[in-house]
Amino acid sequence: MFDEEKSQISLTGILALLILLAALGVIFWQANRSNVNNETTLARIQRTATIRIGFANEAPYGYLNTKTDQVTGEAPAIAKVILSKLGVKNVVPIVTDFGSLIPGLKAKRFDIIAAGMYITPQRSREIAFSNPTYAIGESFIVKADNPLDLHSYEDVHDHPAAKIGVMGGSVEQGYAESLGVRNDQIVVFADYPSALLGLKGGRIDAVAVTDLTANDLLQKQQSDEIEKATDFQDPVIDGKTIRGYGAFGFRKEDVDLREAFNKQLAKFIDSPEHLKLVKPFGFDRSTLPGNVTAKELAQQP
Repeated sequence: MFDEEKSQISLTGILALLILLAALGVIFWQANRSNVNNETTLARIQRTATIRIGFANEAPYGYLNTKTDQVTGEAPAIAKVILSKLGVKNVVPIVTDFGSLIPGLKAKRFDIIAAGMYITPQRSREIAFSNPTYAIGESFIVKADNPLDLHSYEDVHDHPAAKIGVMGGSVEQGYAESLGVRNDQIVVFADYPSALLGLKGGRIDAVAVTDLTANDLLQKQQSDEIEKATDFQDPVIDGKTIRGYGAFGFRKEDVDLREAFNKQLAKFIDSPEHLKLVKPFGFDRSTLPGNVTAKELAQQP
């Protein structure tokens, strides 16, 4: 009798678990399935109140807070505010390598890139961008006392033995190539922690990053072995000093979503709410993008 009751209880528990898993599966399927009845992505995310965002786990732009297990950073924080104004309350974060963000967006693994991705003409041929949310310069992380005296990409070019580390798919890789740094001087890493290990281990002499990324990485490392290169000179390409403008990425066909997002973004950027939100990530008035638009940046030579 006891064994029979125990068996019934076990079966009941298993049945309840299966029902729960099935319900969760339906929710996930509903949020991730293709648009129905030719509806747009905007219509779907408003109908389901759910959206998937892609990020590359790069602080301070978009990363997983290991203490809270929540995605955070400048881009996800802004995305949550803007999307809530569009009636989308549930944000599902999907992490991937930086170089896989654009392919992942186009393959519909997620609906928006929220990784602080720079707007470039090359990327703009593949996806569409919101107007920028910030503008910053570049930097190098080097060994203590900068033994090769590297303060620019030109310095790397002029020092044949120097090697720099870049993250795969990053603009820094393109900057180096545009400024004549040889391919055998460029070492590509999947992420910046790996690049820093390469720097400390002597595999490379500098890590090319954005200025805010350099600050964040060095703050977390708390290491006397490495430092930020002083008096760094931002790259000058085709006579123009390069300044990176970060934004959100959209599929080209999602015009209504991008336009709705941009409309809310225009009201939000440079507001007291915006500046308070991004301050913990190192952004302030000095990193505001001004009136530069995605269209202008996409058409730059």
